[in-house]
Amino acid sequence: MELVVGPGGEDADEDADADGADAADDSGERFGAAEAGSEAQSEEERAGTGTATAGEEASLIMAGSPDDVLDLWLGGLETVLADAAAPDLADLVESITEGGDLDLDGLDWDPDQEADALDEVLANLYLLTALEAGEKPAVPLPALAASVVVPDDMEEPTDAVLEEVSEVMMRLDDQFRLLEPIGLVEYQPVDEALIQEFDEQDEPGVEPLETAGLDEEDVSRYGMVRLTPLGLYGVRARMLDAGLTAPVVGELADKGADVLLDLLPGYPEAAAQSEVEQWLLRRGPAEAARELLAAGRGDDRAAPLRRLGCQQALSLVGREAEPVLREVLGDRQLGGLARVWLAEHGARDVPEPPEEMVFWLTVDTIAAQLGADGDSAELEALVEGLVGQHNGFFETAWRVDHPATGDVLEAMGRLHPDRKIAKEARKAAFKARSRLG
Repeated sequence: MELVVGPGGEDADEDADADGADAADDSGERFGAAEAGSEAQSEEERAGTGTATAGEEASLIMAGSPDDVLDLWLGGLETVLADAAAPDLADLVESITEGGDLDLDGLDWDPDQEADALDEVLANLYLLTALEAGEKPAVPLPALAASVVVPDDMEEPTDAVLEEVSEVMMRLDDQFRLLEPIGLVEYQPVDEALIQEFDEQDEPGVEPLETAGLDEEDVSRYGMVRLTPLGLYGVRARMLDAGLTAPVVGELADKGADVLLDLLPGYPEAAAQSEVEQWLLRRGPAEAARELLAAGRGDDRAAPLRRLGCQQALSLVGREAEPVLREVLGDRQLGGLARVWLAEHGARDVPEPPEEMVFWLTVDTIAAQLGADGDSAELEALVEGLVGQHNGFFETAWRVDHPATGDVLEAMGRLHPDRKIAKEARKAAFKARSRLG
C-alpha cells in the first residue's frame, strides 16, 4: 500500500518512513477485519439477530486507494467522537421520568459544548506530542485534563480547580476507552481501584495534579494516552478543517526564513533541528545563510528571539557560507552572531568586536532568553556570570541602544541574588528608559 500518513500525522509521499504506511494500513485493517467478520457469519447465525449488507463504499476498503481508506476512517471517527461526547449511560437512566420520557433539560448536557471540549482535549494532545522526535510520548491523563482546565496564569491550582480536573480526568477515561478501538489513541485506563475510590467519596478527592513525587508506575495508574500515527493524521486533519494551527515537522521547508525563525521557538529542540535540516536541504549554504541573516534583522519585540533562532540555524550551515557571514561583521545587529559562527567554524582573521557591539549582543541575548524561557535558572546563572566578569557593567549597559535594554536590566535586577547588585541593575533600567523618553 502506498505510503500516505507520516508519523507526525502529515500526508507523506512514497519516500516517507514506514510509520506512515502503518497509519494507512492500520485504518484498512480495522475496516477489513470488520468486513471479514460479517461475511463469515452463516445464514443461521444471522437469522433472528438482524443482518448487515455491504454499502456502496465497502469495496473501497480492499480496492480503494489509501486516501479512500483514510477518508472512510475519518467518517467513522466522526461517528465515534459523537458517541464519546454523548451523556453517560447512568446519567441517561437517571434522567428518565416516571412516564418513561427522557428529561434532556435535566441532563445539563450541551452536545455542541461537549463536542468542542473533546476537540480541545485532542488538539492539546496533538500539540503536546506531535513535534517530539521518534515515537510520540504518552501523556499522563491528569496533565492532559489540567491543560484544558487550569488557567495559564494560575501558579497554584485551587481546591475547586483540582476537583474540576479530577472530574474531567474521569470523563476522559470513559471517552478514551471508546476512542481506542478505532485506532485514534493508545490508552492505558485509569486504575480501577482509583475509579472506585473516586466514586465512593462524597466529594471527588483524587488529586491528579499531585504527581510530582510519584514514580512512573504510580503516575501511570492515573491513565496514560498517546495518539497513534493514524490518530495524529486524524486530529491534524480536524484541526486544519477548523482553521487551527497544527504544526508538523517538515512543513516549513518551502517557507521563507522569516516564517522559519518566527515559528521555531515553539518547537522542541530535536524537532527544531530536524525542521532546520529539512529547510537547509532546499538551499545552498550561501543562499541559506543570506536568507537567515536577512530574517534576523529587526527592532521589534520578537527580533531577539529570531536572531537566537538564526544563530542556531546557522550552526548547521557549512563552511561554504563563510563569505556571507563576513559581509555582516560590521552590522550592529548581526556582527556579533557572525563572529560566533566564524569562531565556531575555525575561521581565521576574525576582527575583535567593538565594546559597543559586545554589550549590544549581550542585551540582545538576554532579551531572547527572556522571550524563550522567562526567568529561568539558566538565565540567572548567565546574569551572575556577566556581572562578575565586567566591572562597572551597569554603567555601560544602560547606554546600549537596544529597544529591550530597560527590560533586560530590570530582569537582571530581578534575577541577581546579590541585593546591592540587583539595586544597581534597577537604577540602570530606570536610566535606560529615561534616556529613551
